[in-house]
Amino acid sequence: MADRYVRVKTSQGQSYYGLLELNQSVKILDTAPWLGGKLNGELLAPDTYQLLAPCEPSKIIAVGKNYSAHAAEMGGEVPKEPILFLKPTTAIIDPEAEIVLPPQSKRVEYEGELALVIGERCFNLLPKQAIACIWGYTIANDVTARDLQRSDSQWTRGKGFDTFCPLGPWIVQEISPTAMIQTFVNDVKKPFQSATIDEMVFSPDYIVSYISQIMTLLPGDIILTGTPEGVGAMEGGDRVYIEIEGIGKLQNTVISRLPSQVKDTEED
Repeated sequence: MADRYVRVKTSQGQSYYGLLELNQSVKILDTAPWLGGKLNGELLAPDTYQLLAPCEPSKIIAVGKNYSAHAAEMGGEVPKEPILFLKPTTAIIDPEAEIVLPPQSKRVEYEGELALVIGERCFNLLPKQAIACIWGYTIANDVTARDLQRSDSQWTRGKGFDTFCPLGPWIVQEISPTAMIQTFVNDVKKPFQSATIDEMVFSPDYIVSYISQIMTLLPGDIILTGTPEGVGAMEGGDRVYIEIEGIGKLQNTVISRLPSQVKDTEED
């Protein structure tokens, strides 16, 4: 099995990067692995930590309509160059954390995606150079308020709510170009999304190169590479599972958030 790099929080509230062992213990690193982190000799026993989102990016850049069939189901043509948008880092939640459906939206959908983790500062690179900047791979759910995305002239609100970027559960450094990505909801055995990552319109190295010609990418930054067809609505109580072959499974429960209640503080 490939090395699984994690970020964890102990019962004392301390956060660490580490290597997850087969017995679920964690070997602690002295800093993020893409910054040259080394094992410091400490070991966390199973059941003494919580898995966190595996990195803390300065930004999340996402690619829209990067699978032909998904572009078609969204009612559009395959783009001639990558469609980019940003998600706020406050949208990130940990594996097993709750996706919160906001009261502003009547249709919030899952989007299972391969996420790239940038390992070094990069700017203005060719694709053959950009591949070396991809330190590893993890799983993301690009949660989207679809009705708001369609009603707004841009995607910030529909993509940007808190909890709209589940990430994890860990990072691996290698993945097969034919790895399968699948999304399951609740106990339905048939996946709602299923594709191989080589079905992307724009490959990971091309995406990194394209973005690097616009903005500087920093170590730990996350790039979401697009979702296959089969996106669908989530409801409170649902449990969403996104699996990518060679990485693992990201799972989160869905809950609803009540509208804000503004109290009248004026006296009669």
